[in-house]
Amino acid sequence: MEKEVLKKGLGNEIEIEVYPYHDAKRDEFYDRLKDADALLTAFIKIDKEAFEHAANLKIVSLNSTGYDVVDLQEATNRGIGVSPVGEYCTQDVAEGTLAFMFALNKGLKHYIKDIDELARWDFASFDPTPRMEKQTVGIFGFGKIGRCVAKKVKPLCQRVIAYDPYVDKSLAHELDVELVSAEEIYKQADIICNHMNLNNTNVHFFDHRAFELMEKQPIFINMGRGLSVDEDALVEALNTGKVRSAGLDILTNETPDLKNHPLAHRENVIITPHASFYSTTSLESLQELSCENIVHYLKGERDKVFKLVN
Repeated sequence: MEKEVLKKGLGNEIEIEVYPYHDAKRDEFYDRLKDADALLTAFIKIDKEAFEHAANLKIVSLNSTGYDVVDLQEATNRGIGVSPVGEYCTQDVAEGTLAFMFALNKGLKHYIKDIDELARWDFASFDPTPRMEKQTVGIFGFGKIGRCVAKKVKPLCQRVIAYDPYVDKSLAHELDVELVSAEEIYKQADIICNHMNLNNTNVHFFDHRAFELMEKQPIFINMGRGLSVDEDALVEALNTGKVRSAGLDILTNETPDLKNHPLAHRENVIITPHASFYSTTSLESLQELSCENIVHYLKGERDKVFKLVN
């Protein structure tokens, strides 16, 4: 699909190379980069040294919403555009959030173990929880994904509240969602889900203090970034019952040691491998948009680039 989009937009005569990158072969990567007009990647670090080997480079297109792998200032200094995919999986991540909510509230992982490992048929082996319609959901981060979650969960639960110091209150008001402080969510929410972008103000936002302030033994769901959560603090909160269960689509380390990870192998914790974005629909959009960004940029149609961050 990516080759088709690029050739349709730029002509069949263009040269496209798909290169399997390895950190150990960085020099080989630089050799490939020296004649490139455009680079499509997601996780390869593009720093000052890389740019020094890319004399013809005009755009770095990222098939991801994040762009922290790119030295943005260096790219700007050299007149090189940086274009992540602004939005392609909002619906998918919101659906994943609701899946965690229902699975954890109904103890599905517990019952799966009962049936598959213990051959036990006992509904009362899991402590009952309130219906969703009796619970309050607290959302951290009220951007596109947070608002999409609010729209989907609003008809299902008692109340939705949110924390985001950067959004206009009218956005929340339109959805009948009240913007409150973080402390109010800790006090009132039965289910807490994180959708915040990561920045230097919210690393380990959910620390020992945050979990200690949670009064209703909530379900905790992290769909944002792994570094938003102090994992040691979450482990302690689960061990002491301050948090009743957790759904984590992301961990601090993208290559975790799952055999020994303190959050793995727990009946009340569900972990997925950064997979909430994953659907046939989102993958098609991701490939198409990231290549269209290259086409538009190289053709001088910058107003048509889906998202240009410099």
